[in-house]
Amino acid sequence: MSIVRRSSVFDPFSLDLWADPFDTFRSIIPAVSGNSEAAAFTNVRVDWKETPEAHVFKADLPGVKKEEVKVEVEDGNVLVVSGERTKEKEDKKDKWHRVERSNGKFVRRFHLPENAKVEEVKAGLENGVLTVTVPKKEVKKPEAKAIEISS
Repeated sequence: MSIVRRSSVFDPFSLDLWADPFDTFRSIIPAVSGNSEAAAFTNVRVDWKETPEAHVFKADLPGVKKEEVKVEVEDGNVLVVSGERTKEKEDKKDKWHRVERSNGKFVRRFHLPENAKVEEVKAGLENGVLTVTVPKKEVKKPEAKAIEISS
């Protein structure tokens, strides 16, 4: 039997308030699929912004080497970012207290708009951030010809 002493002073570090609010949902994914690698699918965060010149995608891939990432264009207008995070080698003597970093395969797909120049896609990986730049086609403005109005 243990005695629990309660204090009137609130200690925010005594509770795990700073945990990921979606952690519960991520823990369900492997249980449903029966494959722990499925959790990696949900962990690749991607930002997509459009500038006047291009569509720019930025994906957080910490610890992933460029040889482990593939960037492709499928079906003419679908940008596919895929790869695999390799699992860290385990030492049987180590005692793990928490494992939050995922490993396994990941895939993200984005339907590109019609103004994307898919033949000029460029990608780079720097400091754990994959940047994919898809230039935009120039939109020709329709030429307007002034018509003189007769009386």
